[in-house]
Amino acid sequence: MNPPPIVRLDRLGKRFGDGPPVLEDISLEAERNEFVSFIGPSGCGKSTLLRLIAGLTPHSSGEIVVDGLTPEAARAEVFVVFQDANLLPWRRVAANVDLPLMLRGDSRPSRRQRVAEMLELVGLAGEAHKFPWQLSGGMRMRVSIARALSVAPRILLLDEPFGALDEMTRDQLNEDLLAIRERDPFTAFFVTHSVAEAVFLSTRIVVLSPSPGRVASVIPVPFPYPRCAELRESTEFLRLLAQTSHALRAVHAPEAPP
Repeated sequence: MNPPPIVRLDRLGKRFGDGPPVLEDISLEAERNEFVSFIGPSGCGKSTLLRLIAGLTPHSSGEIVVDGLTPEAARAEVFVVFQDANLLPWRRVAANVDLPLMLRGDSRPSRRQRVAEMLELVGLAGEAHKFPWQLSGGMRMRVSIARALSVAPRILLLDEPFGALDEMTRDQLNEDLLAIRERDPFTAFFVTHSVAEAVFLSTRIVVLSPSPGRVASVIPVPFPYPRCAELRESTEFLRLLAQTSHALRAVHAPEAPP
């Protein structure tokens, strides 16, 4: 018997107050350790969808089940990484990674060990005593990911975490993120405006239509993990990149007149 999906969305809808719907009739299931990316036009509700899964915003209609629970009850299993690293500037790198462990009430020795493990995992073991302002943008984002992974979440929600970085740094962090996931598995939901990023990272890509956001298409990504930089140069990658770009352009296209 197959295990139940770790996240199930059933005819999910969201509107704010009396305004028009932001999301409508979203149905989707994600298996454990999948990497699902959401792409679509600006304003189609991608970030809102992550907030609904995280239980940060209540949904208006339909149902969300996260690891067998409501999103609010499953918050301990979920961590969100935003586009801004959101590090506390007065706390050193190690202290920033330690913060969720401290708030959870873990003992000081276990926290110290876990922080060291996470900084080693993201390649920042030598930066523990620096302040965020002493790090590059890419390094700050690594700290943010280390902080998220410190509590061993089953589900990691990433809202354009690399969107403000240059292409070379973003590509490297994509590779680093997948390498981290190989060593410390989690289910990922990832919002991006980059089709190439979505194709490189994902097991499936969900294309959302313009507001109200609906599932326009779901594109499976067949490449096995682990994935390396050379994948981006392969014929199969470029073919899937073109297919996904076409699906994205299709939702942008204006409707033909009757």
